[in-house]
Amino acid sequence: MSEQPLISIRNLSVAFRQGNDQTMAVKDVSFDIRPGQTLALVGESGSGKSVTAHSILRLLPYPTASHPSGVIEFSGQDLLKADEKTLRKVRGNRISMIFQEPMSSLNPLHTVERQIGEVLALHKGLNKLQARERTLELLDLVGIPEPRKRLGAYPHELSGGQRQRVMIAMALANEPELLIADEPTTALDVTVQLKILELLRELQQKLGMALLLISHDLNLVRKIAHRVCVMYRGNVVEENDCATLFNSPQHEYTRQLLAADPRGEPVAVDPDAAEILRAEQLRVWFPIKKGVLRRTVDHVKAVTDISFSLPRGQTLGIVGESGSGKTTLGMALLRLIDSQGLIECDGTRIDGLSQQQVRPLRRELQVVFQDPYGSLSPRMSVGQIISEGLEIHRIGTDEEREQMVIQALEEVGLDPETRHRYPHEFSGGQRQRISIARALVLKPKLILLDEPTSALDRTVQGQVVELLRSLQQKYNLTYLFISHDLAVVKVLSHQLMVIRQGEVVEQGPAGEIFASPQHDYTRQLLEAAFALPQTDNRADTAMH
Repeated sequence: MSEQPLISIRNLSVAFRQGNDQTMAVKDVSFDIRPGQTLALVGESGSGKSVTAHSILRLLPYPTASHPSGVIEFSGQDLLKADEKTLRKVRGNRISMIFQEPMSSLNPLHTVERQIGEVLALHKGLNKLQARERTLELLDLVGIPEPRKRLGAYPHELSGGQRQRVMIAMALANEPELLIADEPTTALDVTVQLKILELLRELQQKLGMALLLISHDLNLVRKIAHRVCVMYRGNVVEENDCATLFNSPQHEYTRQLLAADPRGEPVAVDPDAAEILRAEQLRVWFPIKKGVLRRTVDHVKAVTDISFSLPRGQTLGIVGESGSGKTTLGMALLRLIDSQGLIECDGTRIDGLSQQQVRPLRRELQVVFQDPYGSLSPRMSVGQIISEGLEIHRIGTDEEREQMVIQALEEVGLDPETRHRYPHEFSGGQRQRISIARALVLKPKLILLDEPTSALDRTVQGQVVELLRSLQQKYNLTYLFISHDLAVVKVLSHQLMVIRQGEVVEQGPAGEIFASPQHDYTRQLLEAAFALPQTDNRADTAMH
């Protein structure tokens, strides 16, 4: 590995102006990245990681953003002072970027072939036939199955993991010297995360490129990084080689991050608790219709013949990869989508009821969705959002509802005065607490939690997990907990159900399955989630 830095950042500062106010998002940040090296920028949301990385390619919203100080030296040139023509030659060609959310980064109106081909035509001048052949090579390289069939696919027709692979293929199209990966695996299943990691490592070795990895997932960083910079409130508070930083962190904030993994045991439960939810031979098959007469020719078998029983006060963890049927199962149990088979809730059979008959039961069955920003109305204040369910179910007077909202906010650890504010004024973790308060205010017996911590920092995840545990203990709540994060599932769940392609492959007491999984697929999930870090050259200290 070369001793000469590929890119050198010195005293970089980034300010954002809003009216007469100026906020310093990044303050005097300095680090080097050498050819073939992986440098990880870690820290919580708002620490300045992405702003630092976006500064390299000057992708910030100028002139709102500015650089009061700093030099970004690449191939002997300061990119902060480079003209637009020079930057266009560097962007996507010598330095590429994988963005955090592939669905919003890929154009929904263009096929996979067109999007990758555009990069090749722009920088390499390839004609349509040459671009197609190179696109097929790239799709094969990033592990897209049957790449020729995927050329005409649109982003919405691909899974999360496949979309991320297409983003990587676009970023690698011109064999860049530096690849910036901004949270490349945040919303992906653990098995897909591991494959993406292995892919990045293989491509790095094959192409000799440097990698700047931005992540709040320390398990991910530990597996792939050579060096780590820890950022806190716009400053780099610690930098070291990966092994030294993880084994002997020097800064208090680094120690906090390393100690933030979910820990503890599920809450104690009553062994004689009555059954609150039961399903028998539950099935959700979506018909595939073709022809002029729209005849059903086949089915998408989302959920097939699932049965279980859940006692009151317990948590059932439902795990599996994207597309396995986890969320579909949850939606069917709450009668939010049609299904076949028996569903019994608190002694009442609900599978045959109409939506009008189910409505009074909605108070007992609440849901917290994966994306709190998407599930909270931006036009309603927090107080209106939380009290909406109370109004629909005609619970209490206006004054009583106000007190219930205040109590719900206090229980989830938010200042009741914030009820007059709107969702965009809160952080991701706070918005998730608002979603929990909205579910909690109706005093339900059962809450479906659909990936409630997947987009949160580890420290915030830990806080949300503690909150869910304390609420479960206080109110004897029952949870259906859908997640791909097995570390979180492990500390919350009493029972575990592992789903693959709509079918249960293993279910039973969570502790037993985590200790001794019986099915190969379960073992794969656990190995991917709790895999030990690589020990090749990640701890190579010769690089500084």
